[in-house]
Amino acid sequence: MFILYKKEINSFLNSLLGYIVITVFLLVNGLFLWVFPLESNIIDFGYASLDGLFLLAPFVFLFLIPAITMRFFAEEKRSGTIELLMTKPLTDIQVILAKYLAGLTLVFISLLPTLIYFYSVYQLGFPKGNIDTGGMWGSYIGLLFLGASFVAIGLFASSLTDNQNISFILAALLCGFIYIGFEFIYNLNLFGNVDLFIKTLGISSHYSYMSKGVIDTRDLLYFISLIALFILLTKISLETRKW
Repeated sequence: MFILYKKEINSFLNSLLGYIVITVFLLVNGLFLWVFPLESNIIDFGYASLDGLFLLAPFVFLFLIPAITMRFFAEEKRSGTIELLMTKPLTDIQVILAKYLAGLTLVFISLLPTLIYFYSVYQLGFPKGNIDTGGMWGSYIGLLFLGASFVAIGLFASSLTDNQNISFILAALLCGFIYIGFEFIYNLNLFGNVDLFIKTLGISSHYSYMSKGVIDTRDLLYFISLIALFILLTKISLETRKW
């Protein structure tokens, strides 16, 4: 399992696509946080806060993470190596977890350089260090859980097709719908008392609290359940190859 995990990491980092994806993630966030004269601009905002990062990053993740996960199973199917992979002394769930953990590690790697933003805000604060460090780390935990959920969804999308482009589109659509789709349905006020329940099915309502540094057990359980659900769906999808 560790060998497969290592293979997926190396395969991504040894390709030009890997560096392009991570660079684009950092560049887009950097431009919105430091350059473009928008509400997310830290300098213009005038407060030592990284709220803009935690607001922007999920939307960048909608494209970054599908780009990471699109090849995990789709490429294996296209090249015909999926059957060879499944004949190795690994269970389906071990294969899935190895690829999932590889995707999660890549998301973590892409987030690491954003600590430069934290250091910059820390230095720019008046007085220096005037930033809610505890809340900031809580927000990072929320962003990591959101990324972990998107990886699980992207993995499922990749297991459905042998075309990487289709895998990317499916993953982006699924992530987008689960992130803000239920919020949109809630705002339509179509289902009366059920509307609030529909809202809680979406990632946005749970991430919004965690992005402010508020760690609630209910939100953690939601993300863990969502990840487990899509890992299970991926397993079911792969098992259909045997039918």
